[in-house]
Amino acid sequence: IVNLSDQPGFTIGKRSEEHGTIRKGVRASFAIIQATVPIAVIYLRKCFGVAGGAQKSGVRLSWRYAWPSAVWGNIPVEGGVYAAHRGEIESAEDPEACLEKLQKTYRAISSPFRTAEAFGIEDIIDPRETRPLLCEWVEMAYNVEKNNLGPKKRGMRC
Repeated sequence: IVNLSDQPGFTIGKRSEEHGTIRKGVRASFAIIQATVPIAVIYLRKCFGVAGGAQKSGVRLSWRYAWPSAVWGNIPVEGGVYAAHRGEIESAEDPEACLEKLQKTYRAISSPFRTAEAFGIEDIIDPRETRPLLCEWVEMAYNVEKNNLGPKKRGMRC
């Protein structure tokens, strides 16, 4: 499986709950986790929350790389700062200035390299390296798959 990922996360809220967004998203995530074939993920842009975190299986040869344009984490700075500091922002004399100051603080300490390490990203690559990297991965995955035949370890699909 090759996954070119731009996953801002699952939409939340009453309407999303009524439409079963999280249930359908978890079903897709569970299929990836259950996969017994190698998977390569290239993070192109956004990757947040449960939706972003469930893009790796436990299979050998699961690679995760990111382009420099990728931004990932538990929650994005935009929206996440407000959710975490709502009381402080709403009680401030100038809520907009307070929000802007907090966002600036969080952006200053965010590092794609620190986040890459925490998310198990192998490397941040130049987008021009994507094709040769995936070609190398396909060759290795082919050799792994020859030895991965037989009954599957997990059979349940939700």
